Amino acid sequence: MTIDQVLVVVPAHNEAVDLPHCIDALLEATRRIDVPVRIVTVLDSCSDRSSEVIPSGIDVIRAQHHNVGKSRATGFSTFGTDSRTASASTWFATTDADSVVGPTWLARQLEYAQSADVVAGTVRIADWDDQPSSVQQLYEQRYHAHPIGRHGHIHGANLGIRADKYWSVGGFSHLEEGEDVDLVRRLSEDGARIAWAQDIAVTTSARTDGRTPGGFAGHIRELGTETVDVAR
Repeated sequence: MTIDQVLVVVPAHNEAVDLPHCIDALLEATRRIDVPVRIVTVLDSCSDRSSEVIPSGIDVIRAQHHNVGKSRATGFSTFGTDSRTASASTWFATTDADSVVGPTWLARQLEYAQSADVVAGTVRIADWDDQPSSVQQLYEQRYHAHPIGRHGHIHGANLGIRADKYWSVGGFSHLEEGEDVDLVRRLSEDGARIAWAQDIAVTTSARTDGRTPGGFAGHIRELGTETVDVAR
């Protein structure tokens, strides 16, 4: 199936520092493909300068959701919410405001889209300077422990979905965290073809003060607790 348009959604809550790097990387990724790309940033309950760092040409939605699942859903609803008319030739992609995609992020997703309905990529940590080496070692040991060809990780920072499949299961649920895992689970149960794309990695932060109660930052916090317990 040929993809003729792409929508990228970036939810953000007080991300004025990281958002410019995220958007710059997305703009570079759009230059590597030959189809129109629309980037939508959903500024959810922002009280910082996030709106001021977004360049012209990027769509901005301001919301007061306090909910990352609802923010992602709001971004994708800009293309309509009717599953009966959703096009299989439209590709939905999403990342996070504290993450940086690679130059071929969209190009590789669209290659997978020739035979897959969902593309689940991986993440790499930008730096571990604020974490002890024990946390990094435990993280990498567990993250890379998976069968060849199926890493099994689901990250809202690195996810692509065919539009018709997205709407066939109702899109992102309004969850404060885990909205990405929930969506892919429903897609899998609905028979969607999932590409576990080990070769598509997005760089993200190892911060522990995440924008959601748990999420990826919460996972890093838990690893830190584990390493402290083991040391005792």
